[in-house]
Amino acid sequence: MSTQDGTHRRGARWVHRMIGVGAVAVIGLVAAPGIAVAAPRNPSDAQLTQAQQAKADAAARVGAITDQLTQARAAADASHQAALIALQDYEDKQAAYETARATADAASAVAAAAAADLVEGRNDVVAFARTSYMQGTTAPGMAALLSAGGPAEFVERAALLDAAGVHRTDVLTELTVLQVQADAADAVAKETVEAATAIQAQAADLLAHAQTQEVSARAQADAIDAEEDGLRAELQQAEQTLYALEGARTAAQQQAARQAASATQRTPTPAPPVASPPRPAPQAPSSGGGTAGAPSASAVQTAIAAARTQLGVAYSWGGGGSNGPSYGISPDTQVFGFDCSGLTQYAYAQAGIAIGGTSRDQWWLNRRKQVATGDLKPGDLLFWGGDRNDYMSITHVALYLGNGQMIEAPDRGKHVTIASARTASSTYFGAVRPTA
Repeated sequence: MSTQDGTHRRGARWVHRMIGVGAVAVIGLVAAPGIAVAAPRNPSDAQLTQAQQAKADAAARVGAITDQLTQARAAADASHQAALIALQDYEDKQAAYETARATADAASAVAAAAAADLVEGRNDVVAFARTSYMQGTTAPGMAALLSAGGPAEFVERAALLDAAGVHRTDVLTELTVLQVQADAADAVAKETVEAATAIQAQAADLLAHAQTQEVSARAQADAIDAEEDGLRAELQQAEQTLYALEGARTAAQQQAARQAASATQRTPTPAPPVASPPRPAPQAPSSGGGTAGAPSASAVQTAIAAARTQLGVAYSWGGGGSNGPSYGISPDTQVFGFDCSGLTQYAYAQAGIAIGGTSRDQWWLNRRKQVATGDLKPGDLLFWGGDRNDYMSITHVALYLGNGQMIEAPDRGKHVTIASARTASSTYFGAVRPTA
């Protein structure tokens, strides 16, 4: 979540509160004078002065702590950005572990096959020894020949002894080779398993680090919001009290003026109309260099259509991918949805384009297809990060829809949504065109 996003959320919350305050004040000011009720009570000067002072004091407390809250919020946002980077470090290491695990499994299979061959070779030696014994070829050579019953048997035993000697050498040589192969395969299997285990431990450490940072960042942000809410509520209450008293005085003065006028004239002077506040002028969209060619219209349409089907799906830290939404990583293991890069990965996967799993991977794999801010086209990927000269600082990605709008999975507690493309933000990193 960028600081701009947090400010917008809190600003919207404050606008809703002020609308409520304004409604109360308007009700007090425009209470219908024609209704036959008791004359409005005119508050004393002391009451008004006290209410004005209470409002001033509350405003002063809000102003005094604003800088502290701004600094605290910047620290919380920095922790959140660091957590997003650490999460991507974990995902990279996890991918390396999966590759190492596959290598280890293959090596273990080779070792198992070599061990089976060795067992078979040993069985061959045992069978050879048994057969030789049964045929009498294990007796000393001369004794076997001298015990022959006649010339024919003598010739036969001589041939058997000669063949047995050659075969015995072959069997023992093969057994030695099998033993060497089994030992070597077993050593390789052990090494690859140890390497995979070490990488897995590194991935676990990175994940724990990322989770700790994210939990801390969320706690900081929640505490800041609660503190600001309390101060704002205090100021709101003071303003509401003051506006109500001012409204009561205005109503009492108007009532007194009408009564005075009715004593001299039958037709009361109508109250002047209340002027409507001017409408704010619409803000022009901002514009922001590039090497990408023209996009593939069909792929862009498919990717955007796929992303739009996920509107309203929850943001889940570490969630989602090519196959769609999924449960995230702690602390979002119970949230089914997407993080920012999971959404864009899913959208382009439906168009048959692999853009990478993390936001910085998606930039790096398409870095030769960069697009200038003024040349953005639907389907381009927009990125935000902390350092424009270091793609490893990228923490957020969104899919550009055209007309200054984008679709994104924004942050915790939010859902996949369409928003204004924040290309004028100080953290805007750049854009790429995967379909070029």
